[in-house]
Amino acid sequence: MNLDPLDNPVPASAPSRQEGSWERETLERLVFETLREQRAARRWKLFFRLVWLAIIGSVLWLWFQQAQMAGAVSTPHTALIEVKGEIASGAEASADNVLSSVRAAFDDEGAQAVVLLIDSPGGSPVQAGIINDEITRLKSLHQKKVYAVVEETCASAAYYIATAADEIYVDKASLVGSIGVLMEGFGFTGLMDKVGVERRLMVAGQNKAMLDPFSPQDEAQRAYIQSMLGEIHAQFIEVVKKGRGTRLKETPDTFTGLVWSGQQAVQQGLADGLGSLDYVAREVVKAEDIVDYTQRENVGLRLARELGVHMGEGIFKAARGVGIELR
Repeated sequence: MNLDPLDNPVPASAPSRQEGSWERETLERLVFETLREQRAARRWKLFFRLVWLAIIGSVLWLWFQQAQMAGAVSTPHTALIEVKGEIASGAEASADNVLSSVRAAFDDEGAQAVVLLIDSPGGSPVQAGIINDEITRLKSLHQKKVYAVVEETCASAAYYIATAADEIYVDKASLVGSIGVLMEGFGFTGLMDKVGVERRLMVAGQNKAMLDPFSPQDEAQRAYIQSMLGEIHAQFIEVVKKGRGTRLKETPDTFTGLVWSGQQAVQQGLADGLGSLDYVAREVVKAEDIVDYTQRENVGLRLARELGVHMGEGIFKAARGVGIELR
């Protein structure tokens, strides 16, 4: 309010009061929003710190456990290594993972023998060949026995690995064998003709587009691929014969890619007997204690990698927002 010369109160105008109120409310809202954003930023900062601490703690704990195991005096036991799932580069049953486990088992003086617990439909002949060759070398170097124990399936590349073992044990209903090689694909030329799609392909090198699914099959190229598959098949057969020796009762069907039950595999000399992991550890190795050497992906490292991917995506988006191109 204002005072006139006679000190009589004069009411302030309504628009002035409304204008002052609006400014104050706007300022308050801005202050509250700023405080809210600051609190949220602090919470996210604390969250990410806790996540990284958990990851680092997990990695350090696993490292400490492994160091303790390595430093401890090992008592007699059966070393177990699982070979499960697809045998392929980057998979759990890759040559890198399996052989890291195998080497650790061979290096442990307490390991009386190494058991490969196999449940795999097969996979890469390259990965299987690397595993087979290295197991053969380590057996000779350390003078330790290797046994393969089949659970559900030991087919194709998995059986390739199993032949490196001194003996193979199966369940009577296991699926064993499939000694063959395949390469699969599709051809879409007929479908393209029906829908009116024209394939336009340019290459330098007449065989560069070999087995292209959108081009007609070339007989010369097909014959070349078939000969290559035959060569790999011959390598597989040689490995089986070398590994099984005189125990193998070869028939015309042995190397045709057929798969047999565990009972049939024993009869044909593809396996040595019926037995589980516990049976082999107890009755064959004579060391009932089983120690698992299978190296699996570290949970903390996987979480760190996934978190790193998400952070990288955020940085990329932020960079794109300010006109920076990442190439």
